Amino acid sequence: MTAPSRSKRSRSVALGVVTFAAAVVLAACGPSFFEIPLETPLQPKLDVTPFQRVLVAGFVAGGTEALDTNQETVRLLRSQLRTKSSLKVIDADVMPLLEIVQAQAKASDGEFAQAPGPGDQSAQAALDRADVPGLPKAIKVEKDLEPYERIFANTAYWKKIGEEYQNPLIVTGTVLFTPQSRSGFVQREQEEFDSFGRRRVVPVRTYMERTGYILRPKFVFIDGRTGATLYSETYREEILYNAQQNTPALSSYFELMDRLVPNFLGNFSTQKIKGTRVLLR
Repeated sequence: MTAPSRSKRSRSVALGVVTFAAAVVLAACGPSFFEIPLETPLQPKLDVTPFQRVLVAGFVAGGTEALDTNQETVRLLRSQLRTKSSLKVIDADVMPLLEIVQAQAKASDGEFAQAPGPGDQSAQAALDRADVPGLPKAIKVEKDLEPYERIFANTAYWKKIGEEYQNPLIVTGTVLFTPQSRSGFVQREQEEFDSFGRRRVVPVRTYMERTGYILRPKFVFIDGRTGATLYSETYREEILYNAQQNTPALSSYFELMDRLVPNFLGNFSTQKIKGTRVLLR
């Protein structure tokens, strides 16, 4: 009675071994994988074909007083557009939009008529004489920007600027670059060795005080032929460092702008996203 049972078990074991071996052989001889590099084009968000020139005019800027965010933003964007755009970049004085808005409000009793143009010294002179009700003299937080954003709807002003520079695409907007500090528990990896000298990395939660900056730019694209706004886009980036790390404001600003510049340039020309696709052979 036991012999047939042992024989069946032997046959089952043998069949299992053969099945496993066949699976291994099929796996070894099965399909192979290979990757194909791909580039996906992204169409520009703006139709810039009607324009041959671009004017990065200036920005309503605020936040930290450690650097002139208006000047730095204009210089950086002009530099990027010179090398990565087909449009001719206009070299002109950077427009102090914060002062211009205040001068406009004073000269026209709150309305945007007879606005001073770029380089008009009356803008700063009007600002120095008195404060303007409803317009913060210094921009510290995001809410302070709101009264100044009315200038982007002043089509007569921007059309006048466009006529002065042969009807270019005008780039303007707001830039808020503010310091920040944050404290709390942060998870980091720590290297440890056991009694046998074997290395391992374990996550450790540590209470840390960190400082850094927040960058909030809003890019406004205006048709210099009509003064009308074509498109606007807002971004937000932030960075934090250990409290003991002394990082200059200018270095942090450029580090944050590096993250945003590709998106900004995507408004002007076709960009490509690189990736790979896995195929079976």
